[in-house]
Amino acid sequence: MIIKNVKVFTEEKTFEDGEIIIRDGIFADGAKEDKKEIVEREETIEGEGCYAIPGLIDLHFHGCKGWDFCDGTGKAIEEIARYEASVGVTTICPATMTLPVEELNHILSVAADYKKTAEKEHSPAADLIGINMEGPFISKEKKGAQDEKNIIPCDAGICQHFLTASDGLVKFVGIAPEKNEDALEFIRKMKDKVHISLAHTNADYEEAKAAFDAGANHAVHLYNAMSAFTHRAPGVVGAVADSPFVNAELICDGVHVHPAVVRATFRMLGEDRIILISDSMRAAGMADGSYTLGGLRVNVAGNQATLEEGGALAGSVTNLMDCLRTAVKQMGLSLETAVACATMNPAKALGEYEKYGSITPGKISQER
Repeated sequence: MIIKNVKVFTEEKTFEDGEIIIRDGIFADGAKEDKKEIVEREETIEGEGCYAIPGLIDLHFHGCKGWDFCDGTGKAIEEIARYEASVGVTTICPATMTLPVEELNHILSVAADYKKTAEKEHSPAADLIGINMEGPFISKEKKGAQDEKNIIPCDAGICQHFLTASDGLVKFVGIAPEKNEDALEFIRKMKDKVHISLAHTNADYEEAKAAFDAGANHAVHLYNAMSAFTHRAPGVVGAVADSPFVNAELICDGVHVHPAVVRATFRMLGEDRIILISDSMRAAGMADGSYTLGGLRVNVAGNQATLEEGGALAGSVTNLMDCLRTAVKQMGLSLETAVACATMNPAKALGEYEKYGSITPGKISQER
């Protein structure tokens, strides 16, 4: 396949006039082949000067179209992956909720089986390349839409079971390091096996910085479900700012983080460390109504999802492509920056940049 006359997003984060050649699901290098021969044997699509960007990578979301990753079935994952591909999110790393350990092990095992089957059948849906565990090692004080009864202390043995059940698919494990004597030891034990993130945590600056210094390197949905960032108590956000190796997720749905804070965060951290996520739940792509998230009832009205009990935000109802549009049109990010933060940055954080994240010869094209 040849897509000609397009503005191609490059690894230098610029758009350049050119064409894209795809062969057997891989981007090909047209400069190394006879152009006349390529044109004769390949389907050609006229791009009409449109922008061509890599498929987006959602590194943290829960579901869509009435399905949730934690439904724990291959059917749920398949339906989620198909919807995501239909809106330009061609690579996914869905998130788990805080659930009983055995239930989490089942969900992870199902995901591992799904991935093997999808690869054999060359599924046209989004590629499942990771899992982002948002619990159960989190804080009751900042539980948000997580079920408190399933929260447990950090446990390296349980974590290892998660990694084994997922057959290596788990890429991030979130923890709350505060008031937990074993948290730093947990980080030191597990940091070479999986990325440790700070998630749903009330840690102060010192506690968060100690966790990052011990080897944690990721922050789950910055500002949301974590200690506040103030001028005398900078909390987790301040520790992220002072730890240049730490990546931070940011929900740009127009609900979770104010546009002014989004702009300030980019100035503070720089664009290379920020990963746009949707954090969408099963109501994404659906009508307003009553839904569930992690076993808790959620009301959806317009672009907001809130718990029936307590009113806490319960994820978003916006897919990542729409978050990208919001970041550009309403928050003032450049298109180049927003695309990089939804493609290149998550691919690098997942350790998958050799295969995904840019329109580069040799990488997986994910044409849909």
